[in-house]
Amino acid sequence: MTTHVSPASPLLVRLRRGRPEDAPWVRPAFLGLLVVALVLNLWSLGDSGYANSFYSAAAQAGGESWKALFFGSSDAGNSITVDKPPVALWPMALSVRLFGLGSWQILVPEALMGVGTVAVLYAAVRRRFSAPAGLIAAAVLALTPVAVLMFRFNNPDALLALLMTVAVYCVLRALEGARTRWLVWAGVALGFAFLTKTLQAFLILPPLALVYAVCAPTTVRRRIGQLGAAGLALVVAAGWWVAIVELWPAASRPYVGGSQNNSFLELTFGYNGLGRINGDEPGSVGGGGGGGPRSGDAGLGRMFGDSIGGQISWLLPAALFLLVVGLVLTWRARRTDTACAAFLVWGGALLMTAGVFSFMAGIFHEYYTVALAPYIAALVGMGVTLLWEERAKSLAPVALGVTVAGTAVWAFVLLGRTPDYMPWLRWAVLVGGLIAAVALTLVGRIGRDGRFRVLGPRLATGAVVLAVAASLAAPLAYTLSTVNTPHSGSIVTAGPAAARGGFGGFGGGPGGPGGGPGDGGPREGDGAPPEWPGAGQAPRGAGGQGQQPPPALARQPGGAGGGGGMAGLLDGRAVSAELAAALKKDADDYTWVAATIGSQNAASNQLATGEPVMAIGGFNGSDPSPTLEQFKQYVADGEIHYFLGGGGGFGGRFGGGGGNGTGTAVSTWVESTFKQVTVDGETLYDLTAEK
Repeated sequence: MTTHVSPASPLLVRLRRGRPEDAPWVRPAFLGLLVVALVLNLWSLGDSGYANSFYSAAAQAGGESWKALFFGSSDAGNSITVDKPPVALWPMALSVRLFGLGSWQILVPEALMGVGTVAVLYAAVRRRFSAPAGLIAAAVLALTPVAVLMFRFNNPDALLALLMTVAVYCVLRALEGARTRWLVWAGVALGFAFLTKTLQAFLILPPLALVYAVCAPTTVRRRIGQLGAAGLALVVAAGWWVAIVELWPAASRPYVGGSQNNSFLELTFGYNGLGRINGDEPGSVGGGGGGGPRSGDAGLGRMFGDSIGGQISWLLPAALFLLVVGLVLTWRARRTDTACAAFLVWGGALLMTAGVFSFMAGIFHEYYTVALAPYIAALVGMGVTLLWEERAKSLAPVALGVTVAGTAVWAFVLLGRTPDYMPWLRWAVLVGGLIAAVALTLVGRIGRDGRFRVLGPRLATGAVVLAVAASLAAPLAYTLSTVNTPHSGSIVTAGPAAARGGFGGFGGGPGGPGGGPGDGGPREGDGAPPEWPGAGQAPRGAGGQGQQPPPALARQPGGAGGGGGMAGLLDGRAVSAELAAALKKDADDYTWVAATIGSQNAASNQLATGEPVMAIGGFNGSDPSPTLEQFKQYVADGEIHYFLGGGGGFGGRFGGGGGNGTGTAVSTWVESTFKQVTVDGETLYDLTAEK
């Protein structure tokens, strides 16, 4: 009896083998790289607790309320939104709705976005160049310290990196045959990127549009029409949500956090947009104008500076050099050559984004540089493989040697900024890189010299292996340190050093004065009491639904109830079981179990109780929401149970920074009107019991 075996479908064959022309090792190598990226993104992920509690609280709210999910509200009572669009919150909120509240439910979607970005980058580079080019690009991205940091954190940057990479991939597909469909999909990706992090999504729009307008293989008239269609797709993808928010009656939706006039358009073009370029940011902690203390390091060297260099710039010099080399090698090709177009697209995206980041006068965080990671990785992958293919020419091996030597020297410099961290590594990288550089310059010569025909392949293989190891060893070390360090709070950095954070920009993360430790948690001497278990690191683990979640950070002294000032603004605080129990008592009788100044303080209490907590003044405490009259009405209607004293924020009782926050007025009225209660050292005011 014979058994009929149906032939494998083309899809299954493609999944197992990849392209027909691929070597047998290509697909296993690609899948193995994805596994490595997944492990890096998931390893000890729960150690970071709720990471940035500002966004975790919004995800918790979205998991409870569909209205909060749609608008991106900080709480299920829908008092105010986070200070950016909601799309980055949606995967987290849906995860919470499906699986309950916890650290893994919040952070796993971000990790999967990271793996997706690596896969899309591989596909984008692989289509026009070789499989090794795609693998090198994917590996560089997977091992970039700031990329791993953001793919393990719940800021909007992970989704933004994925969408921007998808947009470039779609443009490259469109360039292959002037395909309108792919250009329209690029517009859709950029539109949703706008709904992730507003105007930063449009930084790469000019180079993408210009390259397509010049290089697409069709008539000028059709190119213009296709770009118009893509632009329309972008407007629709980005504008539908904006239109709903702007047309929705303000009285029945949450206040737009970060704005001074309850307008998302004002938020987009002010605090989260042009203000980041010129430093005039109404409602920011700096009060608008001047940008803040981080503005002084703006300039050409910003991406290579002490605070940012170790995050992103390990292979940035190589990428810039390879961009020039790639354009030189492909410049004489016809106008529609897709290799030249690829260098122009990835290089244009890198130069445009890095240029704006370098010179923006507004407030800036180191981790925003994750946006550069896919562009750097693509240029490295394309450039080195193109030079390898051209190694028979006299200058190609020299260019390869210069690339590796320059990378090793720059890694030596960067590692020297943390001299106590693996001091042997910088010398190993330098020596290994220089040896590999010399060997690579000899590869072409030996290939043309019959006397060394046997030695040639061995030298080539050894040089390539040593070059890859020397180029990636330092960022790999920083990446492993990032993976093994919990991160929480608003300002986080990658690598082993407790680097100081800067100011936020482009609406990516909440703005705030810097100094947040790289491990994301307080240490003795920074306000964390010595007896607090886990001082010096973020909380380990996170409670599931119905369990006591981990504290956001240690309780900060100063002010009534602690948690005020800088710490309350940036990092939140621990919430004791006694305080959580007091807030949860009779919670169903109120819309908000409590109100406090500043979103991080509100988030800490909301995550501990699972109940809505009103953030007066939004993240900075500087938003005019609610007004004193509105707050009085909420209290009169019995919608708020407690007011938590000692809230942070620059528009609250501990500062009068930019904006028109009403925190001081609310605090003064509450303290003079209602009964004070102390729970486990925390000061509360019972808004149902007047003095």
